[in-house]
Amino acid sequence: MGEQIQKFKEKVQTRENRLKNEQVKLFKWGGYKFAKCILGVFLYSLAVNLFVVPNHLYTGGILGLAQILRTIIVSQFNINTSIDISSIIYYLINIPLLIIGYKKISKTFIVRTIFTVTLNTIFLMVLPIPKEPLINDLMASTLIGGILCGIGIGMILSTGSSSGGTDIIGILINKKKDRISVGSIGLSFNIMIYSICGLNYGIATMLYSIIFASFETIMLDRTHTQNIKSETIIFTKQEPDKLIHFINYELKRGTTYWEATGGYTNTKTYIVYTVLSKYERMRLERHMKEFDENAFLVGDDGVAVKGNFGKYLI
Repeated sequence: MGEQIQKFKEKVQTRENRLKNEQVKLFKWGGYKFAKCILGVFLYSLAVNLFVVPNHLYTGGILGLAQILRTIIVSQFNINTSIDISSIIYYLINIPLLIIGYKKISKTFIVRTIFTVTLNTIFLMVLPIPKEPLINDLMASTLIGGILCGIGIGMILSTGSSSGGTDIIGILINKKKDRISVGSIGLSFNIMIYSICGLNYGIATMLYSIIFASFETIMLDRTHTQNIKSETIIFTKQEPDKLIHFINYELKRGTTYWEATGGYTNTKTYIVYTVLSKYERMRLERHMKEFDENAFLVGDDGVAVKGNFGKYLI
């Protein structure tokens, strides 16, 4: 009877610890990621208000759609406000997407995205919009805006969050149709947005908006390391159990390992092989000394991976 009670207590304690860990994972971001996300949102919002809106250009995604709707509403109803109402429209469009995403996607990812979308909306509303472009050269404004927006979005994504909109739509579709990537959904949506721009606001507006989006994408890829695959090989003299456990349960990746003999020392060596995202490999590098101070890692970024390779956003 005493043993059964003890087992029951241990089971309850285990469940409480698991719930506590889930709460920590869901609501505690960590100071570094929290600050990085805020800075990324600030850079993105600042670039939009300083370089996109004054030049009457349009971003891609849901914000681009919101800007088109704003232009239509303002012209039809002759609305004159001190703030850009596209930020409010952007938030309203995101609400149903966030609700669906909370049920269908990672709750941690959506909670962080809710924070990001809310903060982005606030920044877009409060940051000043110059009446005249800061730089007279439209191409220069387009390039600067695209670079800053790309860096900002890349920083946001690297913290396990997103700006909502097409990211959520893309993930939902990708979960059902693996061959359709999140990027292709965003590209298709942007083609629609810029086609509307070309038809309604002129070819010049469309072309400069596309240039803006192109530089935004280039800088996003340079900043965001989440989806860059890295072939990773670790050489260690220690038993690799703890290292493998970390990769399997913390990074949620599979491993293969084998025993070898060092050609120089003629001693037993363990070789652990895995494929990680670049972001995951950076996490592993920070913990390497916990497993073996003398271990070393070889990484090859940008490898092509076909088949069952999970796409993790957190």
